[in-house]
Amino acid sequence: MSITLTSSQEQFIQTKLETGKYRSAQEVLEVALRLLDEYDQGDREWSESVRVKIDAAVAVSEHTPPIDGETFIVGILDRFRQARESQQ
Repeated sequence: MSITLTSSQEQFIQTKLETGKYRSAQEVLEVALRLLDEYDQGDREWSESVRVKIDAAVAVSEHTPPIDGETFIVGILDRFRQARESQQ
């Protein structure tokens, strides 16, 4: 595979090499690709976690009577107030 880097990408790699932490441009790119893979994995795990929580909330909502918006907001504000009072 052959890739073409922009001048700013080349400068970035050169700057990393000048620190002495990396022995070659290939090593810099290997680290960058590994970090990208870790980032993507974390993103997939987060998305899956959110999907599971949404599915659980939908399942609960199917067995819970509806609540109007004002009652819902008042309940949240009450919980915040109670939490604040318990910290004092």
